[in-house]
Amino acid sequence: MIRPTRGDESGHSPVTATSQIRKKLLEVKTPTAAMLLQRDLGALAFNARVLAMASRPEVPLLERLRYLCIVSSNLDEFFEIRVSETMQELADAKTAGARSAAAATLEQVSEEAHRLVAEQYALYNDVLSPALVKAGIVVLSHGERNAEQRAWVARFFAREVRPLLVPVSLDPAHPFPQVANKSLNFIVRLTGTDAFGRSNEIAIVKVPRTLARVIPLPATLSQGRRAFVLLSSVIRAHLHELFSGRKLDGFSQFRLTRDSDLSIDDQEVTNLRQALRLGLSQRQFGMAVRLEVATSCPEPLAKFLLMQFQLPEQALYRVNGPVNLVRLSQLIDLVPTGELHFPHHRPAWPSTVPVGGSMFDRIRQGDVLLHHPFESFEPVVALLREAVDDPGVLAIKQTIYRTGADSALMELLLEALRRGKDVVVVVELKARFDEEANINWADRLESLGAQVVYGIVGLKTHAKMLLITRREGRRLRRYGHLSTGNYNLRTARLYTDIGVMTSDTQITSDMEQVFQHLASQNRITGLHALVVAPFQLHRRMMEHVHAVGAAARAGRPARIVLKMNALTDESLALALAAAGQAGARVDLVVRGACIVPAGVPGFSENVRVRSIIGRYLEHSRVFYFLAGDDERMYLSSADWMGRNMFRRIELAWPVRDAAQRRRLIDETLTAYLHDARGAWVMDAQGRYRRVSEGRRKPGASAQQALADRYSAEQAIAWT
Repeated sequence: MIRPTRGDESGHSPVTATSQIRKKLLEVKTPTAAMLLQRDLGALAFNARVLAMASRPEVPLLERLRYLCIVSSNLDEFFEIRVSETMQELADAKTAGARSAAAATLEQVSEEAHRLVAEQYALYNDVLSPALVKAGIVVLSHGERNAEQRAWVARFFAREVRPLLVPVSLDPAHPFPQVANKSLNFIVRLTGTDAFGRSNEIAIVKVPRTLARVIPLPATLSQGRRAFVLLSSVIRAHLHELFSGRKLDGFSQFRLTRDSDLSIDDQEVTNLRQALRLGLSQRQFGMAVRLEVATSCPEPLAKFLLMQFQLPEQALYRVNGPVNLVRLSQLIDLVPTGELHFPHHRPAWPSTVPVGGSMFDRIRQGDVLLHHPFESFEPVVALLREAVDDPGVLAIKQTIYRTGADSALMELLLEALRRGKDVVVVVELKARFDEEANINWADRLESLGAQVVYGIVGLKTHAKMLLITRREGRRLRRYGHLSTGNYNLRTARLYTDIGVMTSDTQITSDMEQVFQHLASQNRITGLHALVVAPFQLHRRMMEHVHAVGAAARAGRPARIVLKMNALTDESLALALAAAGQAGARVDLVVRGACIVPAGVPGFSENVRVRSIIGRYLEHSRVFYFLAGDDERMYLSSADWMGRNMFRRIELAWPVRDAAQRRRLIDETLTAYLHDARGAWVMDAQGRYRRVSEGRRKPGASAQQALADRYSAEQAIAWT
């Protein structure tokens, strides 16, 4: 059982609702959706917490810059998917009520997003840039470059940049060019006339993606520092050279964000892979949703762009710096690893797994639980490598969601095919922004004879599983791997996830059923251990929440602790609030958006919500329920979101071994409930406050404690 805690783990007195809200909520007898928080505002609040990491002086400087870049990347996806969806809802609204709701959401989101972007650039300009200069890293603007540096930049522009730029002066024969999603562009207003005596004023310069955005200056010109120039600054300094005989009367860099959610009608297409290839080529030119310009952009040019892209004023973001901070990550990679980066972390080889021994022999002795990135992902690779080499292995089945363009696991599957093994791969072609890599893997695997299937029409296959069938004497034995994360060796070092390797006959036979279902679409019947979405997962989780609530009403022990990335399903959120009203203790460790408000009198006074932001991206999903004497724990690939419960193939599996359950409670729940460094706690209004705020000494970090626990002598030496 999870150790009980006293009061608010932050050390502060609980924050309650205002008297007006309290009065309103005390009248609520049954939780209603109106009392839940807005999902998109929760997503922006998560990015505000990530941005706060960039302001923490104890974080190495270049890692602070990386967090700043992560926020920009997250905001890009937020606009590409969430904002575009709301804008489409507004355009499609049939009633005044629907239009009003969508417009109100856009207004709220716009206000918060503008505030967040302003804070982001203020942090970059006022804090991080001066700190980088102090550390000997400078990004030089044209005005800061000396004569020798300007001469070098001029030669670089003439040699590397100018040949790739084609300015387009707008007139009836030269309409506004197609502007790709998130590309760098310049808009220019010109005086004078062109070669034909015409006074077309506006020109557009598109910047190819092939050009590096961060350019290091030679050491001989860097004055003992690491000096860089941005491509946008290089072009800006020489923009006039593109328009001989004319003068620039105003210009600005600009960047357009477009709807990037691929809209493929699964019911209509006959070949999903071909349809997605076509969709990927069109993604760059979806509906415009956001326009970023420099703060110095003349108002007429900004209005011209808004009109051109049919965007409202609220979609305009004036930024005091590069329009794409994501590209500053190139600078981070150009500085050698040192004290400005996080110390190198080497995942530990699991103490329960003999180094160099047979993975099959070890798994037959009992399940292997892996906690990444504190423990290495290498045992999973070793299991697949042994399966490829072992002549007794007859078949390998695996799901592919996000493996990356360069994957040792996929190469092993290709080798298994060359050795004549039966390989079945379930490829999720619609894994957002990984579609192209997955299509390429599907092509390569199929070309060597793999049976490649794309799951179920209309559903994403988000379950993470690997199943190996091996002949052992006169019998066939299955070995399986289930995970809360992806089969991606890079993210296995950056994300916290849980993996289980097992030969448990109930679990592996259930896995076989799921693979058969994904290939044949036959019904899944008689599962022994696995819980599968969209069939049972939502209902099973609701049943457990209701059981805890019933135990609380009966005066029996009642506790719920959930760890996940997002909690936005309304019915599950309301069920959690109801369980809390019944007297159950409900702790939610939710990294991102959580629509359950914490500590609201009469609604969720027994619910506590916290978010952990640290060096590693919290990604594991762990669900704990205590109803009287009945203690249940699940690991899962699914967050508690409507899409995961009803529009994806997801898995949850029980942790039935008592020792493993204790270990998971200790490492993934209790440790995070007592984190006093990376934790943020939610108040009744849905606002978050850092637990360590106002403390003289930093508290304990769950991530650091786990890294320290596992690193010692067990660390394996590889790069």
